[in-house]
Amino acid sequence: MSDKPIVENGQLQITDNPIIVYIEGDGVGKDIWPNAQKVFDAAVLKAYNGQKKIDWQEVLAGKKSFDQTGQWLPDDTLISIKENLIAIKGPLETPIGGGIRSLNVALRQELDLYACVRPVRYFKGVISPLKNPENTDITIFRENTEDIYTGIEWEAGSNEVAKLIDFLQNEMQMQKIRFPETSSIGIKPISIEGSQRLVSSAIDYALDKGLRKVTLVHKGNIQKFTEGGFRKWGYELAQQEYSTELAQGKLIVDDIIADNFLQQILLNPQRFEVVALTNLNGDYASDALAAQVGGIGISPGANINDQTGHAIFEATHGTAPEIAGKNLANPCSVLLSGAMMLSYMGWQEAADLVEKSIEAAFSQSCFTADLSEGDGLTTSQFTDVLLSTFK
Repeated sequence: MSDKPIVENGQLQITDNPIIVYIEGDGVGKDIWPNAQKVFDAAVLKAYNGQKKIDWQEVLAGKKSFDQTGQWLPDDTLISIKENLIAIKGPLETPIGGGIRSLNVALRQELDLYACVRPVRYFKGVISPLKNPENTDITIFRENTEDIYTGIEWEAGSNEVAKLIDFLQNEMQMQKIRFPETSSIGIKPISIEGSQRLVSSAIDYALDKGLRKVTLVHKGNIQKFTEGGFRKWGYELAQQEYSTELAQGKLIVDDIIADNFLQQILLNPQRFEVVALTNLNGDYASDALAAQVGGIGISPGANINDQTGHAIFEATHGTAPEIAGKNLANPCSVLLSGAMMLSYMGWQEAADLVEKSIEAAFSQSCFTADLSEGDGLTTSQFTDVLLSTFK
């Protein structure tokens, strides 16, 4: 009988037959998900000799959901993920027009998935623009719920922005808006609580993985109280909660300005292990780092709330409608995200098998078209290569 994952005494509890929720995804999601599920099931079967098995349960979101229900993100989907804690999803189409700005952002905010975790590593054989891509092995912790992604903004010429500019100029004596008559205004909230829980997750991850260095990435030289606050509160959290680890040399916390960080990950990526960033900086850095090791097609991602146990693991690429339904998509982003999910569940043996199958395929120069200099393998052909490693 399958069971829902639960959290007891702050610890995630997973039975041998857990319910895991999945969202197929739009566009290439229908090509990727069935193949990815085969790999996950095969890895679990191989790792545990049939003693463990995932009960996959589909929920709807995105275009598929809209076509079937008239809703982009049904309440039933949110309820199911809240109840079952763990979900994995393919790419989702962004609705055009009003309403939800981004389904991915909506899911993160509705479930308070404050840590976007993206391990970036190089796989031997993959073409990279760097001379030494193997030096890139960095795990990103991007704050997921604050910053400009809260969507607090008003359009130029609107009554709302006129009221806000009047308040800023007359009540707050702020005269730095150069063109007040034609400016749109956005607000960037960054809090002590939001910053410190993200930094805490990054430090806990580093210590759990036997890593020593956590770097705070920020633009505090210009944005003194938001980005600068993130830096300040991060250091304070480290001193308050991890003083023993700091004193023993098990933990090093430092910081770097965001623009310098984007330069250093090209020149000296080996100097970074775990990095904690605000939301917008994390968005930039995630894609930049993915490009260094072969692109977002092989970049996994997770959105996690360590306090409640809720987590959504996801493809980091788009829906690629131009190749949807053609059996050409690279499944590795979902596969590696699934490996993260298995590890999160405590099923590390199965997670390792998924990663090793991809390593083996790449070492044999087996790639889908996006990573190949020639035609490449189809999605299903690449999947067959992966499955062959479990025999």
